[in-house]
Amino acid sequence: MSDIVQKKMLKKLLLRSQNRSRLWAAIAALCVGTTLLLLSVMIWWNFRELLYGKSQNDTLGSTYLVIGKKVTEQNMGNATATLFTPQDIDSLKIAPQVEDIGLIKSNYFPVYAVMGGKLPLATDLPLECVPDKFIDKMPADWKWEPGSVYLPIIVSSQFLDVYNYVFAPSQGLPQLSEASVKSLALNLKVGSGDNTETVIAHVVGFSDRIGSVLAPESFIEYGNKKYGKPGMSDRLSQLIVKAKDPSDVKFANYLESHNYTTNSQNLRWSKIRAIVEVVTGATGILALLLMGIGTLVFILFIELTIARAQHSVTLLLQLGYSPRYLSRFMTNRFLPMILGTVLASMAIAFAAQVAASIAVQSQGLVLSTLPGWPVWAALLLSTAILIGLVNKSISDAIKK
Repeated sequence: MSDIVQKKMLKKLLLRSQNRSRLWAAIAALCVGTTLLLLSVMIWWNFRELLYGKSQNDTLGSTYLVIGKKVTEQNMGNATATLFTPQDIDSLKIAPQVEDIGLIKSNYFPVYAVMGGKLPLATDLPLECVPDKFIDKMPADWKWEPGSVYLPIIVSSQFLDVYNYVFAPSQGLPQLSEASVKSLALNLKVGSGDNTETVIAHVVGFSDRIGSVLAPESFIEYGNKKYGKPGMSDRLSQLIVKAKDPSDVKFANYLESHNYTTNSQNLRWSKIRAIVEVVTGATGILALLLMGIGTLVFILFIELTIARAQHSVTLLLQLGYSPRYLSRFMTNRFLPMILGTVLASMAIAFAAQVAASIAVQSQGLVLSTLPGWPVWAALLLSTAILIGLVNKSISDAIKK
């Protein structure tokens, strides 16, 4: 008897026509459950990538906090009360969730900025510097040496927003794009009295992490040494901290107990991440419940099918067919349904990933168009478990 004839005979004997509403209900539950599982893992992974993954997404600033000491009614007249001591820095290095600390140095020398042309602005300009590794968008020409006339500076993105939406409309000045700001030049008069020099500053980048104007560290150290008061350059009123998880309760309690303050906006992504983890966790649990119900109904349908073909199974075993052969035949009949359900769920997850990747591009963020490896791992693991359970149920049913 040919293999094709055998399969047709086995199909008629074992897979008798019956009401398949339970089968389609099981497949629908499996599809929905698998899809929710993949989407929950995908959302969790994508949000993690936005926060901690690629350097292009580092503008979220979720792990970098600028920390200072609170100004209170008691210490606001004491300038040294809000300065960080070496002991404060050593203590912060071992605080919960803290991975690295950078010193934010300020200019303790006069800097007067003048802009001509259509923007006749003149103002004292406070400058700061941080270690290069803490700058979120490092320009290619971020360097300065004594004697150089050209000075690159990085401006906070918030400064440009305040100018465009508050200052410029009220003063009748033109609004500026980032590109136009980079084309402008600022004449900086450094020093005071007869002891001065002039440098030409150009904006070479914008920072979402630091809310001030940054200059290369070499320029700040040069100006403090040549034009600043002795000993003032060692004063530190702010630190930049890289925290593994700023939303951690122990970390927040540490800041509170030491009277430290930080911009609450810097914690917004970590707070959202905590919400995302709760939502994805709840969705994952619901997905597992749906998959469990779908798997149970699917297995019950298979067992019912075999039970109805009990006499045929007994006859086939008496004719010399092995239980293993019959189990493999039944598994091969139901396997395409399982794989079709899994592929449909993966197609939905893939489409959702592509849509998410396109959506975040408008925010200047980067996500891969392919789901991350945890999504593939969840897919393979759930599929392997499902196939294993179905195969075992078929084998046990035929043996009985």
